[in-house]
Order: sequence, then structure tokens, then C-alpha cells
Amino acid sequence: MATADWNPLGNVYYRNVELYQMDWNGLLELNQYMIAAAPYGGPIALMKDDKKTGRVSTNVKPIINVYNAAGKPLSQLRWNSGNVVHLGWSNTEELLCIQDNGVILVYDIALNFKRTFGMGQEAKEMKILDWKVFSSFQGTGIAVMTTSYRIYLINNVDDPRVRKLAEVPDLNSAPSSWTILNLDRQSRALVAKDAQLFLVDHGGQYQEQFPELASPVTAFIEMAVSFNNKLLAMFTDKGVIWIGSSDLKKVYCEFNTKASQRPQQLAWSGVGAVVALWDKLCIVVGPEKDWIKYNFESFVYLVQEEDGLRIIGNELHQFLQKVPDVTEQIFKIGSMEPGAMLYEASKEFSRRSQKADEYIRMIKDKLDVAVDQCIQAAGHEIEPSKQKALLRAASFGKCFLTDYRPEAFVDMCQMLRVLNQVRQFSVGIPLTYTQLNHLSVPVLIDRLVLRKLFCLAIRICHYLKIPDAEGASRILAHWACYKVQQKHEDEEQLARSISQKLLDAPGVSFSEIASQALEQGRKQLAIKLLDYEPKASEQVPLLLKMDQNNTALSKAVDSGDTDLVYTVLLTMKDKISNMGEFFMAIRQMPIAYSLYIQYCRQQNPKLVEDLYYQEDNFLAEGNCKVVSSYSEEMFEDRIRKLEAAITCYQKAKMEFASKQTEDQIKLLKIQRKLEDESNKTYIDMSLHDTMYKLTQNGNHKMTEQLRKDFKVPDKRFWLLRMEALAESSDWTELERFSKSKKPPVGMEAFVDVCMKYYNRTEAMKYVNRVTPDQKVKCLVKVGNLKEAADSALESRNEDSLNIVLSKAIQSNNKQLIETIRDYKIRLNTKK
Repeated sequence: MATADWNPLGNVYYRNVELYQMDWNGLLELNQYMIAAAPYGGPIALMKDDKKTGRVSTNVKPIINVYNAAGKPLSQLRWNSGNVVHLGWSNTEELLCIQDNGVILVYDIALNFKRTFGMGQEAKEMKILDWKVFSSFQGTGIAVMTTSYRIYLINNVDDPRVRKLAEVPDLNSAPSSWTILNLDRQSRALVAKDAQLFLVDHGGQYQEQFPELASPVTAFIEMAVSFNNKLLAMFTDKGVIWIGSSDLKKVYCEFNTKASQRPQQLAWSGVGAVVALWDKLCIVVGPEKDWIKYNFESFVYLVQEEDGLRIIGNELHQFLQKVPDVTEQIFKIGSMEPGAMLYEASKEFSRRSQKADEYIRMIKDKLDVAVDQCIQAAGHEIEPSKQKALLRAASFGKCFLTDYRPEAFVDMCQMLRVLNQVRQFSVGIPLTYTQLNHLSVPVLIDRLVLRKLFCLAIRICHYLKIPDAEGASRILAHWACYKVQQKHEDEEQLARSISQKLLDAPGVSFSEIASQALEQGRKQLAIKLLDYEPKASEQVPLLLKMDQNNTALSKAVDSGDTDLVYTVLLTMKDKISNMGEFFMAIRQMPIAYSLYIQYCRQQNPKLVEDLYYQEDNFLAEGNCKVVSSYSEEMFEDRIRKLEAAITCYQKAKMEFASKQTEDQIKLLKIQRKLEDESNKTYIDMSLHDTMYKLTQNGNHKMTEQLRKDFKVPDKRFWLLRMEALAESSDWTELERFSKSKKPPVGMEAFVDVCMKYYNRTEAMKYVNRVTPDQKVKCLVKVGNLKEAADSALESRNEDSLNIVLSKAIQSNNKQLIETIRDYKIRLNTKK
């Protein structure tokens, strides 16, 4: 009968469901152990507690054992650190080992050490008196109370920032009880100083609380906060359980247990009832002072869950929860709910009874509600037989609905199959449907991976059609990282096995797997695995880390990423002290070699020069010397560099380069002499600029000498000198120069240079000397359009007249426009 294990608690019912018969049955006594069980069906950690066994502490190090929820061993560790006072679990299923000096050591579920952190200097010096592991808004938090009765707290073990809470006034002895509350996204401590309650925070503030009390209280000796942090239960020294809101503003009830002893545990079953445990006796108290009593055959340990309470004993693992409303609606005796009628109809139909039709007719208007109730009730059942019966009823009912959408039914079937698989004894994760919805499937997959249940995790991903990049591929990557840790397996075979499974899996990083292999000291395996990594940017750094320099350089060059090539080259240079060996290594790869030369030209030119010297590359060596000569501050050193460059060019049989360098030395010496004579700067100027400056300074004799010495072409020389004279406004010398001999440039060049510097008067002097075919253009340039028009008419050139006409139109000279048009008419008439 479905309601056989139901117990009424006021208007609701509670049931205690058996999850597992423990695999450790008969092998241990829980009352002798320090116990920590993770929520959401998590693992159980046990460590022998000398205080509970009554034995005197010995030098024998204790053992920490981790089991799944069915009592099946998962891992074991011989403890070799300090004195552990408490064990706890984080929300990512990491084991927290709290020592009496405030140091917390963190291990994964396989008891592999991950990290450690402390709770501050005072905790280390004063030692820890009490502790709390709690869920905060940031993750899993830890609070400790030192022997000086100060509380230190961190809100997230993944980012441990120690905060000191405010001190309770006049607290000279250990508080009668305390707990951590999460209020307004802040973690605070509620401390009971006998009958006084103080709420303290890390801002240095404390507030005394005055909850409504129906009976006198001498001391609050035990506290428990609900899973959702909204409810609070406090046990008084009078045996009364006070139940209210966590902000102490609401009171639901005060229940007198008449117990004279402090309970071993005070916990919440979901958010509906408080459970007090004394040895083998358990009392469940509701908010309306209703209660249920349970007796156990041996010591048990309570673990709060979101929707119930796990009870772990020597023999059994049970789950106490409020019977879900939808389950009560269907199975409660005499229920007339649509879901109950549909469930009965389904049973009658399986018996081929005519009553099935009668039940369906009774709920024909609420058949969709009935189907939904049966689907939801199936999700809250632990036994597969009850799940099937309810889903069978839902399937029977939806046959009578024409527009029913099957998504809810299909989703529930999928989730139940997943839940039934992870609840198996070998897996031992007794999640409920409510817990799975809160935890989410991806987190469940992660927890299966932590337990090395890779095959099951992949099957669930395939069954739920989770994309490979988020599901199967990611799991296979974890599997590969785990496999490389198995040092007894042959590396060649292992690399082949991993590549076969992961090569076609999208999103898998072989470099991460290779890095894991390297951490395990399996260098050759890491190298083999890196051959399958398609991204050079991930391959190369790890190859360098393994001193596979040549391979790393080859991969970088093949990738075409110059930044990556430079990274390898500079790393190799730092590792190889002998430059000769370094150059021999990179010379075999022309692209890498040329990139390094390019880098050195900018960063270390001397190194490039030495390299060319070693290779007898005289031309490149000479070029380097020429370039480096410009960085020399001393004139003599620069000349010496250029002379050395000439020697290199001669060895390379580059006569042109040699001659040009000789000319450069000659020019530098002349410039040095000019500087000494005139006290003006000439060095580092080109030949053209030197002659230009000399012309402007009136040193025409030296300019002429340079023209002869360096064989400057006449046309270039004339243009240079004309420009320099015009810029310096030496119009007299310009005119004299124009008459010195027949210029290699036309007089129009003189007109241009005068107009460039806005001297129309000087330009007119040269207009009269230009050839007839250039006269009109020059007159236009100087702006004498009337004379240009007359000249064009005189030369009977209509094209020239058109040019003048366009300029006249641009200047809007109407009289000139009419004159030119008359000229054009006269020309056409004479034709």
C-alpha cells in the first residue's frame, strides 16, 4: 500500500524511505567516527575520532575514508598532517579538513591534495574552539571560533578572504551555541550568550536580538538553519524547540520535548519540520507543534537536504521527507483528485475492468490536470515500480486528449531514467527529482566525472542529446587526463588508445592532456599526445617546456604565426648559452632564420654583424657596418666603420658599393671641415642638402667644387642652385647665374622658381628670354593675361588663346574675355 510508510504531522504527511542497505554494514560503528556527508546525495567522509572512542591518542596516524551514499568505498588516505577537528564538504564535493590551528586542507573526492589556506594568525596561535561549514551566497563558507571566543569567517573556500566578525560584548566564556545566517546577501553569526542572542557581522557591528518567547529561557544550547537559510530552530536548556524565521521576526511555535539532554543533532527536513536526534531517538516537529517519533536500532547521522533529510546509519541509509502535495493528492485514502481517479482508472484498465471507463468519465473535464499530476508524482517516487505505475496512468490518460503536448511526459521519463541510473548502488548518488532540478544535469555530469564514471556520464549525455562539445568530448578529455595518471600502462598503447577515442571528438585539447602527462613525469607520452594537437599555439609552449626546441620551432614556422616563431626563438636563445649552437639550430629553417635576423636588426644590430662575419657574407656585413656607422658618436669611429665597410665590399667584389662608401667618407671629411670653418652644421647632410645650404650661405665656390668632385649632373646642379638662391631671395645672384653660360634648363624654369617664391617682377625678367613657344605659358604663370593674349595672337596660336581665355574666365575679367574672343574671330577670319 502506497501510504503504509506515511506518518501524519498536522495537515501533512512525512515518509521515511529506505535508499540503501549500507555496504559497510557490520564493518564499522558510526558513533566512533568524525562524519561529514555532502548534500545532494554526495559522498560520506569518515575519520576515527579518539574523543568518541575513549582511546588515548597514539602516534598512529588516522585514516580518512570516503564512501558513496551506499557505503561503497571510493578512496582512502593515511593522514600525515596536523590535528583534524572537523571534516566538511564544499558545494563542488571537495573535502575540507579543518585542523585545530585554523589551517584547512582541501582534497578532491579521490583524496588527491588540491590546496590549503588558513583562517588567520589568531586562529593559528590561539587554536580553534568550534567551527561551522555553511553555504553562502558566494559558495561554501567556513567560520571558526578561537579559544578567545572571536569568530573568523570566509565566504568562499575557492577565494579564501578571512574576515573577523564583531565581538560579542562581555563574552568571557564559550557561547552556549552559535550558527551562521545568510541575511541580505551577507554572512553573519548568531551567537547565544546563554539567554541573550547577538547578531554580529564583519563590519564591526553587533545587534542584540529579542525573539518572541512563550516560556522562560536560561540558555539556547543548539541551533539549526534550514537549507534555504530562511528558517531557524533553537533548542533551549529547558528542552524547548523554538521555530521561527531566520531574522527572528516571526515565531511559528515552541515545542517542549521534555528532554533534559542536549540533542546530538538539530536539523531541518527540507523547510517543513525540525528534527532533533538523541542517540537512537529522533523527533520530527512541525510548525504547528505536531510531532512524529522515530526509533533507530543504532546510531545515525543526519544530513540536511533541500527537500528532506538523509539519515545515515550503520545498516541503512534513509530519506525522511514531507510527502509531496501531488503524491498525497493521488495516494491519500479516499482522494477524489483527478490524478487519483486516473491512477485508479489505469489499474482497472490493466485488469480489463469496465470501471476504468467510469473513472475516466468522472474526470473527463480535468483529464489534462490528472495527467500532469501523475507525471509530477512519478518524479517524486524513489522506487521504479511506482514510477512506472504513475507514468503508465499518465500515458493512459493522454490517449483521451487530442491536443496534449507530450514534452512534459517525455522529459520526466528521461529524467527518471537518469535518476534511476545514478541511484544505483554502484554509483550511489540518491538524488531526488527536486534536487536534480536545482543541481542541473551538467553539474550531475561533472560529479560522475569526479567519481571516474566516464562511461555512464557519456551515455547520459548521448541519451539526453547534449552537444558533444559540452558533453561527451569534455568527458573524454577528463577520461584521458585520468588515464595518463595510470603509470602502469604502456605509453605507446595509451597514446594510441587516447587518440582513437578523442581524435574525432570536437573541442578536445590534446595539449591539456599532454600537460597532465607531463605533470605525471611522462614526457614521452606528452610528446606523442602533442602530435595530435591541431593548434600550434597550444602545442608550442608545451614543447618548449619539455625542451623540444627544434620540434617547437618547426611547428611554429608551419603555423605561419610570426609571433609564435619569435616566442620560440627568444626562448631558445635564453636556453642555449652558446650562440654558435643557437645559430646552427635555427639556420636549418630559413624562415625562422630570416625572422630572427629581422628581429636582431632592430634590437641587436651588432649580433647580426657578427653572424654575417661568421658566415663570410661580406656584402651583408658591409651593409651592417654602414648602418651602424650612423650610431657612432665620434667622427673618427664613424670613418673607421665606413672604411671597414669598404674592405667588406671589396671582398664581396661590389665595386659600386665600395665607390659609394668612399664618396661618403670624402663627403663627411669635407662636411667636418666646413663645420670647423663656418661653425655651422653640415655632418649627416646629403650631398644635395650640403650644396643647397652652401648656396644659401653664399659659398658658391665650394658649391662649384663639390659639383666637380662628385660629378653632379648639370641639370640637377642648376635646379638645386636656382631653388636655393630663390629661397634665400638672392635675386641678383640668380640673374647672374642665369647669364653665366647656357643653362641646361629653359628660362621657363627660372620663371617657375621666381613665381614659387611670389616674385612676379623677377619672373618677368626671364619671360622675355624664354622661347616663343613657351612665352604664352610663362605670361599666364606670371598673371599677365593681356600680354599673353597678344603674344598668342601674334604667334597665331588659337590653342594658346583658349588657355588664356580659360584663365580670364576664372578671374572673371570680362573686358579681357571680349578682347580674346575678338582675337579668335580675327584669327578665324584671316584663315
